[in-house]
Amino acid sequence: MTEAPQLTFDLDKPGMNKGHLIVPKGADCEALSLAVFSLNKGEGPRLLITGGCHGDELEGPIVARRLVEFLPEAQTCGRIIIVPVLNPSAVQAASRNTPVDGLNLNRVFPGRTHGSVTERIADAVSRLLLPMADTVFDLHSFGPGWDFPPASTTHPIADPELMAKTIKMAQAFKLPVTLVWEHPGSPGMFDTLAQKHGKVFVCAEFGGGTVNFEALAIYEAGVRNALIALGLVEGKADYPTFRQQKAGQALETRRSSDELKSSARGIFKPCCSVLDEVEEGDLLGILYPIDSLTADAIDIRSPSKCIVYAIRSGAHVDVNDVVAMVARPLIR
Repeated sequence: MTEAPQLTFDLDKPGMNKGHLIVPKGADCEALSLAVFSLNKGEGPRLLITGGCHGDELEGPIVARRLVEFLPEAQTCGRIIIVPVLNPSAVQAASRNTPVDGLNLNRVFPGRTHGSVTERIADAVSRLLLPMADTVFDLHSFGPGWDFPPASTTHPIADPELMAKTIKMAQAFKLPVTLVWEHPGSPGMFDTLAQKHGKVFVCAEFGGGTVNFEALAIYEAGVRNALIALGLVEGKADYPTFRQQKAGQALETRRSSDELKSSARGIFKPCCSVLDEVEEGDLLGILYPIDSLTADAIDIRSPSKCIVYAIRSGAHVDVNDVVAMVARPLIR
């Protein structure tokens, strides 16, 4: 019989403490021990920071560990819980999904006590960590094969008060883009669960899943800005520079029309850059079919006047794969 998940230490203990979140063993694998850091300085905001949900998005675990080094001296109040790697086997395999059961951790929340290993991880986080926080920062990157600007993102939320608080928190990162992303979604997404319980949840998305100096510097600056806005650390916020741009912009997408897909298997060549402003009909990229030597190249064009916020960075694509994403200024 599967045991209940547990923490190896008391999150309420003052100061800097570390231990593990134990995810019970199941039929598919032995128990897992997820490293957890608790920085408790008394009254104030309660924040949960997670990384490594997807194993091919490596910036998040690095930035989370950097925060563990930075915060003991910088934090002034409140409690911050940091889990650098939510899905260890996926990170070790550099895989988006868990190798053991093939599941996407960000599609199975709140998880199942007697489920497969991915579901047991979600269950442990949902039971023992999420209730301890009022705000969640989930550190992602956009994944390999994409060009994507540093952005703080959320999805549309039915509760207008929570939506406003979430956008305000996302904008506090002061990144080049704050994105309200209309996504196909799933009741199993981590943010969906957190928002159901009235919590502010911001997902940080950066780059294309490759670790480089510029991306990490922007990532760390954005998270530090958000910590300052919450009042957890002191300091002056900064607008990180991305491709010679400092000023941030708030964008929103429409799911049905803003994801441009390939009509054939082929090799995609991008013809624009992220944050380019384009007009209706402008060329965004070219798809070169590979199933036929005589098939013409296929132009991918902008559906309207908009802003490019994500584009495939030269990749093999299948039919109906998304190759570009566009957005427009957020109007609230």
